[in-house]
Amino acid sequence: MAKMETKTSLLDNMIGVGDMVLLEPLNEELFINNLKRRFDHNEIYTYIGSVVISINPYRSLPIYSPEKVEEYRNRNFYELSPHIFALSDEAYRSLRDQDKDQCILITGESGAGKTEASKLVISPNAMFSQGKYMDIEFDFKGDPLGGVISNYLLEKSRVVKQPRGERNFHIFYQILSGGSEDLLSKLKLERDFSQYNYLSLDSARVNGVDDAANFRTVRNAMQIVGFMDHETQSVFEVVAAVLKLGNIEFKPESRVNGLDESKIKDKNELKEICELTGIDQSVLERAFSFRTVEAKQEKVSTTLNVAQAYYARDALAKNLYSRLFSWLVTRINESIKAQTKVRKKVMGVLDIYGFEIFEENSFEQFIINYCNEKLQQIFIELTLKEEQEEYIREGIEWTHIEYFNNAIICDLIENNQNGILAMLDEECLRPGKVTDETFLEKLNQVCATHQHFESRMSKCSRFLNDTSLPHSCFRIQHYAGKVMYQVEGFVDKNNDLLYRDLSQAMWKANHSLIKALFPEGNPAKINLKRPPTAGSQFKASVATLMKNLQTKNPNYIRCIKPNDKKAAHIFNEALVCHQVRYLGLLENVRVRRAGYAFRQPYEPCLERYKMLCKQTWPHWKGPARVGVEVLFNELEIPEEEYSFGRSKIFIRNPRTLFKLEDLRKRRLEDLATLIQKIYRGWKCRTRFLLMKRSQIVIASWYRRYAQQKKYWQIKTSAIVVQSYIRGWKARKLLRELKHQKRCEEAATTIAAYWHGTQARRELRRLKEETRNKHAIAVIWAYWLGYKARRELKRLKEEASRKHAVAVIWAYWLGLKVRREYRKFFRANAGKKIYEFTLQKIIQKYFLEMKNKMPSLSPIDRNWPARPYLFLDSTHKELKRIFHLWRCKKYRDQFTDQQKLIYEEKLEASELFKDKKALYPASVGQPFQGAYLEISKNPKYKKLKDAVDEKIIIAEVVNKINRANGKCASRIFLLTKNNVLLADQKSGHIKSEVPLGDVTKVSMSSQKDGFFAVHLREGSGAAGKGDFLFSSDHLIETATKLYRTTLNQTKQKLNIEISDEFLVQFRQDKVCVKFIQGNQKNGNIPTCKRKNNRLLEVAVP
Repeated sequence: MAKMETKTSLLDNMIGVGDMVLLEPLNEELFINNLKRRFDHNEIYTYIGSVVISINPYRSLPIYSPEKVEEYRNRNFYELSPHIFALSDEAYRSLRDQDKDQCILITGESGAGKTEASKLVISPNAMFSQGKYMDIEFDFKGDPLGGVISNYLLEKSRVVKQPRGERNFHIFYQILSGGSEDLLSKLKLERDFSQYNYLSLDSARVNGVDDAANFRTVRNAMQIVGFMDHETQSVFEVVAAVLKLGNIEFKPESRVNGLDESKIKDKNELKEICELTGIDQSVLERAFSFRTVEAKQEKVSTTLNVAQAYYARDALAKNLYSRLFSWLVTRINESIKAQTKVRKKVMGVLDIYGFEIFEENSFEQFIINYCNEKLQQIFIELTLKEEQEEYIREGIEWTHIEYFNNAIICDLIENNQNGILAMLDEECLRPGKVTDETFLEKLNQVCATHQHFESRMSKCSRFLNDTSLPHSCFRIQHYAGKVMYQVEGFVDKNNDLLYRDLSQAMWKANHSLIKALFPEGNPAKINLKRPPTAGSQFKASVATLMKNLQTKNPNYIRCIKPNDKKAAHIFNEALVCHQVRYLGLLENVRVRRAGYAFRQPYEPCLERYKMLCKQTWPHWKGPARVGVEVLFNELEIPEEEYSFGRSKIFIRNPRTLFKLEDLRKRRLEDLATLIQKIYRGWKCRTRFLLMKRSQIVIASWYRRYAQQKKYWQIKTSAIVVQSYIRGWKARKLLRELKHQKRCEEAATTIAAYWHGTQARRELRRLKEETRNKHAIAVIWAYWLGYKARRELKRLKEEASRKHAVAVIWAYWLGLKVRREYRKFFRANAGKKIYEFTLQKIIQKYFLEMKNKMPSLSPIDRNWPARPYLFLDSTHKELKRIFHLWRCKKYRDQFTDQQKLIYEEKLEASELFKDKKALYPASVGQPFQGAYLEISKNPKYKKLKDAVDEKIIIAEVVNKINRANGKCASRIFLLTKNNVLLADQKSGHIKSEVPLGDVTKVSMSSQKDGFFAVHLREGSGAAGKGDFLFSSDHLIETATKLYRTTLNQTKQKLNIEISDEFLVQFRQDKVCVKFIQGNQKNGNIPTCKRKNNRLLEVAVP
């Protein structure tokens, strides 16, 4: 992406004319050509004085980066090239520095980029297309505090029918494109757009628009604003129900009495809608087929024909979507409203539909164009007012400016007696048969002579033969041009009726959101008074908006759509010309130019043009105004072409400004030539001096090199001579030493040979002596072996004789035993042997068990192995009896205090085991209760005196601030009847809560010590809401609180373990949500208040 060229002034490198006030001559053709020329060079912003014209490029441009924002920050409006950032910065600085409430009005037709412009001004997350007004509130420093959104006339007819080439509301396409398969299955939707009658297929897909990504953005935005998951799901269910309503079709049936009746063709769609909304299918089906009219004490039920059934279906769809949108605006306002009650500065942003002229214009276009007439009226008034104020402020004489005042058109529409809206309401409310034709007849009678009203059926004969004006239409000459309205549908759309049967069916829904959207469906609150019409509601909204705008300083952004294809690089001159006309941009330029076309403070004017006068160039030391006077006198500019204000110079004709620019351009060229000449001379001199210095340096370095080379040659030669002399002397000394060494080595060799001879003789003598000793040892060993073998043989023979005697004796004993056996055991020998054997085995078993018994510890799981299979049951029973016995022995050792502790441990196990991740770590920790020695510490004497009950637990906890999530240390005391909180430093009691007012304790399933104590609504202690604590002994604290409450109130305290639960803070319910996160302060959880509805607790 190429880097954009930085411009330091509106007039520098100007493509076309950056400010239309300077366009010369001023006509529509040159106006359009200037816009096209700038659009072709990616200059999409153009000024009309302080008004910004924005042309939608339908592509991304590199002009919205953070660097570009900083470039326009705290800069004069005309200091840089036209940009929306210049207008928003000018409005913000006026709000902050001059304490003036501001308003930015963004107008244009659909697709002109109004929503994108509002995002660039306030960066909101827009979910739907609508006319909306947002007040952003700032404190005295200029920091934003919050905001309030207002919506004006949601174009709910778009839900059931869209203009050619336009889409339905974006959320329908986004939810089908970006919703997961699981979400679509729950909403009973299919991803194919063609399955839904309410969606236009010709514009379903738009180039450059990623509906799936936008859907993810919408869900993320709802989460950031503070929507709960069930609220988001309810919103999507209502959207799905609206989408599926369009697929319900009806067929005619004739009743016996001859009346027409409608029936639903396929009830499958109706069934799915009822499953989504929780409505009884028979109730909704009857509401589509019958209408009940109530008058005083009478009820009349009539059937609906097919046309009326389709009307009822579409009315329900429009009302569902419109009421859902209003609920969303209210819900968002709750989250973004300012929390403080200090005085606030306000900047309003109005993003509203522009003037609309279609081939077929109906009631919606009529009231939209009425709103634009009012905006044009206030625009002209405020523009003239701003112009007049500046003239007075600068001391310039104010001259009256001729302009078209559209108050006569506004009066034609809004007059309370004979205005079009008043007559439409009167026609809707009168008894008898009311049709669009009767409404047109009334208009023809009352407005026939009005110069801006045209109709072929009026008394005015000039339109009787106007074939371009059908009989069923009337035409109004607006400030932007003539618009022909088809009267068909005016009465029904103004009534905007939803049959009471449908309202009551919606109220009966088992769906909390839908039930809340239709409060009038409650049979107990039936109101027979007719609701206000759509026209009167919108008229009141416009009046409120105009009153609001009158109190603020206005800033304007006019958005233009370059083509209907929503494609880049295409500029349709006819389409742009049409928008320029109905936006009244030429009229705006004429009003701006009626006085002085250009104005500029003296300092920047003198800085820009000072080179045109020798007295002011290059520096002017006097006041800037005097310098400008000298400059203009030098240039001989006629005095009638300019005027001097207190701080600005006013130039009447753009030709004078362009003449100054031409002179400046030629002078800059001359100055550039002079600068080039001076620069070239300086460059040549600098190069010559550099070459001269270089030659001196090179010569000095060469002489140095030559002397160094000569020195090294002499030094090398001396070293060579020295080495040769040292070598000769060394070799001579070596020869002498070698001769001396040889003499010494000869004597050594002779002595060595002699010693060797002596050693060999001694070795032979020792070897002979050793061989003699070895022979004696061998002979002795053989003798000892012979004696041993002879003794072994004797012993073996003796052992054989003894074994034979033992065998004979054993056989003899066996014979005696058998004889005894035959004598005493005859018939019962087997049974007695069995019993004897069994008795001996059992006796052996018990004797072995006595020696193998495990320890008396109840947690010792060891037990001797079973020796015989037939003793399996006995073995298990012995194990059980032994375990019970040693458990009893172990319990008998406990004191009453120890028994109480183990009862609390058992209670904690039942409450938290396998539920709270912190529980296993608490099993081995004894419950102490008194972690603070209150009775011994003199610091807490006041606290001890204030508490006259027995203290069950006393510890230091962290109390969580309800507003910002910060922690403060508190002493937590639990007595027999109360829970007390005291200041850790002073010991002063902050809060006292009776145990009967504690309804529930909530905590997460994580390893954190965070818990909430819920209080009974309406109790004295619940004035500020529930308490949030963080404790190092959570399991003990919750267990003791549970047991004490049970003993005191005879009711079990509810312990809720969940990673997301609700707490009550004053009048608001806040969701406490636990998330995983890295902690800066170890394992201590941190709390952060995200918004009015969400408190996040980050746990490790």
